[in-house]
Amino acid sequence: MSTPPGPADSWQEVDTTPIKAVPVRHYGRWIAGVIIVFVAFIVIRSVVTNSALQWSVVGQYLFDNRILNGLRNTLLLTVLSMLIGIVGGVLLAVMRLSPNLLMSGAASIYIWLFRGTPLIAQLVIWNFLALAYPKIGLGIPFGPTFVSWDTNTLINQFVASLLGLGLNEAAYMAEIVRGGLQSVDSGQLEASSALGMSRGKTLRRIILPQAMRVIIPPTGNETISMLKTTSLVVVIGYFELFVSAQTIYSQNYKTVPLLIVAATWYLFMTSVLTVVQYYIERYFARGTSRATAQKNKWGARMLGFRFGSGGSGSGGAPQ
Repeated sequence: MSTPPGPADSWQEVDTTPIKAVPVRHYGRWIAGVIIVFVAFIVIRSVVTNSALQWSVVGQYLFDNRILNGLRNTLLLTVLSMLIGIVGGVLLAVMRLSPNLLMSGAASIYIWLFRGTPLIAQLVIWNFLALAYPKIGLGIPFGPTFVSWDTNTLINQFVASLLGLGLNEAAYMAEIVRGGLQSVDSGQLEASSALGMSRGKTLRRIILPQAMRVIIPPTGNETISMLKTTSLVVVIGYFELFVSAQTIYSQNYKTVPLLIVAATWYLFMTSVLTVVQYYIERYFARGTSRATAQKNKWGARMLGFRFGSGGSGSGGAPQ
């Protein structure tokens, strides 16, 4: 009678030859990449060699004092308007989620009003508020006024720009913050209540830190959008980057080069903000799968092809 094979005999029969894997060829992606590079080369060459764009004039006015002053005002408007928008958005979002019907109703009406009217109209209204209210004062309702100011003096072009941009942004930020707060599991609130934490402390210590992962990306987009939206203050004549370029080309008739100067500065500033947004997102994504996910090399990101150890191994197929 033959003896059945033991564990040692079974181990010897296993084929231990390593499997040779070859990457999957994505010829369509390579062809598309070549076409894109070729088209980009044609476009860039056309732009660089086009004498009508007057690149010498662009270089002449790129660091002109009037352009730099407009750039400074644009950055100042962007920072202050976003501060107003973020602080106001957080307050409105908390009010919107409040069980108090008066608070939630007031926040809803504010959001409805400022999101439902054009930003240009709001800027013009703030700039010409003195037509409806010549004086702005503090006092007892239906009683004496303790102190008052002339509206035209109090709300100049800068203040009108700031109010128009900031208060409008608060309405949009309120919905972004509300979405972030509601993305946190309700069990977090119940657990903090069981520990005796107040609603304010729970919001600061538990809810907001987790909601930031959802809030930060659209907030970064809103900041970049705000940087470009500041150009709308041209309707009330406030001096910012686009207005400065417009003022110069209205005098020397170099319209296209001055527009290129303004566009170059806008591109530079939005690029910086994009990099800052990336690092802020990575900071708040610590401990999540997004932060620990394996990063592919540039070839995988650009062409969808995995090279060496940069790929995850899924791009290969056994031969």
